Amino acid sequence: MKSCYDIIIRPLITEKTMKLVEGRQYTFEVKQGCNKIEVKNAVKEAFNVKVEAVRMINTRRKERRVGKYTGLRPAVQKAIVKLADGYKIEAFEL
Repeated sequence: MKSCYDIIIRPLITEKTMKLVEGRQYTFEVKQGCNKIEVKNAVKEAFNVKVEAVRMINTRRKERRVGKYTGLRPAVQKAIVKLADGYKIEAFEL
């Protein structure tokens, strides 16, 4: 069985995701190929919270250019996790 730290790579903290925190929705970068059930169990185990729903987003690779050199940024899978009433994750609180 995978550890919760194998599935959750890092929290995503941007202006847009901080607005979602007000609605008890937290955004994480997760390992490619994992599903909603694995993400739900990983967040439950790592932060000791009750998860209501999970939404997944797959982003494509993007071409980046530095000077005359071109390359690709990697594809990323994100998960937006909605928590039940009364629960919050302290890592996102400022």
